[in-house]
Amino acid sequence: MEIKKLVCSVFLLGACSLNAQINLGEKAVGALQKGVASFTFSDEDAATLSKEAVAKMDKENVVAGPKDPYTIRLNKLFGKHKNENGLVLNYKVYKTKEVNAFATADGSVRVFSGLMDIMDDNELLAVIGHEIGHVANHDSRDAIKAAYRNEAIVDAVGSQSDKVAKVTDSQLGKIGNALVSSAHSRQQESDADLYSYEFMKRNKYNVNAVESAFTILAKLNEGGESNFITKMMSSHPDPKDRALKAKERAVAEGLYKPYVKAVKKKTTTKKKK
Repeated sequence: MEIKKLVCSVFLLGACSLNAQINLGEKAVGALQKGVASFTFSDEDAATLSKEAVAKMDKENVVAGPKDPYTIRLNKLFGKHKNENGLVLNYKVYKTKEVNAFATADGSVRVFSGLMDIMDDNELLAVIGHEIGHVANHDSRDAIKAAYRNEAIVDAVGSQSDKVAKVTDSQLGKIGNALVSSAHSRQQESDADLYSYEFMKRNKYNVNAVESAFTILAKLNEGGESNFITKMMSSHPDPKDRALKAKERAVAEGLYKPYVKAVKKKTTTKKKK
């Protein structure tokens, strides 16, 4: 599976699809086949489905190991936030040059190594805060709920019988397309940006890193360096505007200082002699 096709709540893109099989209850599969339109979908249902999706993604992508410098760095940054603001979070690094990060309804956060390569620790914390915001604000739940409503799946993934059926690749393809069309709204992205700013302030990090992180994305877009960034611009608030709003918040609170990017050592794996 390509990393570009994920069931996710994404800092850069909002949502993408997952080409894989996910176990669902017989009732859910039956509803999909019958085309039933209405259903209930709780936080627990969203978390159950998200957890299975992330487990599948973790198996099909290159995940940094426990001794990998990327993992060590993320542990240092994220370890203290595994139980942030009442949420239970888990995190891993996907080793890919793509610049991205995403979170799902079960509290899984995945950070791409390409993003870690271009951001310093405070900027990464701003991204992490944004992703936590999507989970805390139920954006991740709502995205997957909308996708399943579109595909007419009824009555909660969690209410499974002893016998578990599987969604076919064809059925899941339709669900994936629905997820793509249900990317986070501009308002949801703005709310997650605010959560990120408050996350930085609450934990006594440099709030000006929020502005800096969005400035990096704006420069990537101007340079045409990432198709992901270009796609993001069509459906998300302009990163220049998001950077400006972060700056305005800091100015209003007397916290603004021009951000000085920390000198970051390149994350590399030492070669054995």
